[in-house]
Parts: sequence; structure tokens; C-alpha cells
Amino acid sequence: MSSDTDAALAQADGIIDFTIPRVSVEIAGMAAKHRKVHVCGTTGFSDAENDAIASSARIGTIVKSGNFSLGVNLLAALVKRAAESLDEDFDVEILEMHHNRKIDAPSGTALMFGEAAAAGRGIDLAARSDRGRDGQTGARRRGDIGFAALRGGTVVGDHSVIFAGPSERIVMSHHAEDRALFARGALKAALWARGKPAGLYSMADVLGL
Repeated sequence: MSSDTDAALAQADGIIDFTIPRVSVEIAGMAAKHRKVHVCGTTGFSDAENDAIASSARIGTIVKSGNFSLGVNLLAALVKRAAESLDEDFDVEILEMHHNRKIDAPSGTALMFGEAAAAGRGIDLAARSDRGRDGQTGARRRGDIGFAALRGGTVVGDHSVIFAGPSERIVMSHHAEDRALFARGALKAALWARGKPAGLYSMADVLGL
């Protein structure tokens, strides 16, 4: 980033960042250098980029979330609880739909729900997720967490987490109607993070979940 950016960041209270992974990694480093709060809503990070963000959080205060909606974060807590309570007789499927310009899939929010379900089950999501089905796939592997991504139109964000068991289904859904809700959540996170020690925080921390 330029010296102009350096100067601007030095005068700021913090930075709210909904960009792309490469840029967010750079912002994390700059914000940490100036000891400024970094609220990061970017999704689609690689493992290496996530590691770089975590490294910056050793000296900077970062609130990073796949979704800054208050409702989504509450739903993630409920998904974790449901996954703790329901055994593997209940298959977990996560369905998401976004506008036709979205560049990553599954969405950061869908992955957040997947991580919540995996935490509830005590499993590693990376090892137990099913993200592509086409052709002769065979039977669904017991205990996997499935993802399906739809893209079209101007959809802000629809997510459903389905617990499909013997003869019954539980469906938990969230529908975003206006992107302003993400801004409200990000501002809440920025205000919460002021004065907090260095570390990598989530919206679950902000909301006390």
C-alpha cells in the first residue's frame, strides 16, 4: 500500500474491510502495524491467507467473520447446539444462494455454518465435507456435512441448514434482504473491538455467543 494509505490509517480509529483475500491480508498487516482495529468481512481465503491474517492478529486486533449479520451469528450458535444434540442419524446439508456476481463458493457464511455443525459434532470439517455431487456418486457418506451453492439474479444471501433424519427434517434458515445489515454488524464489531488486546476475534465474541 502507498504512503498515502499509511498516513490515512495513522489518523483512523480502525478499518472496515470487505474486499478480496489478497487485499485483506495486506490491510491486516498495515492495521496491525498502526495498532488499529481491523474488521474483516472478506471471504474466500486460502489456508495460507488465513495463516497470514492470524499472524497479524498477534500484534493487531482483528474481528474476522464470514458474515456480520447478527441473525446469522445467532443461527450459527443454534446450529452448533443442534449438531451437539442430534447424532449422525441426522445428515447435515447446507444450502446457500447468492447473486450472480459472487466469486467464491461455498459462501463464507455457509462455511461458518459448516464449522459450527462440525464443532458440535466434534469433527474436522475439512475432512468431512462434501462439496460436489455429479454423476454416479454412490450413497451419501454417514457423518459428512454437505454443501450446495446456487447463483442467480440479485439475491443478497439466503442460507438454510438442514438436519435430515429418519422420517423428519429440521430446517434453520436466514434470509438477508438488505446489505445494510452487514454494515450495522461491522460497525458494532468495530466499536466492540476498541481497546481490546491483540487477537483474532469473531462475531461470536462480539455478541457473547
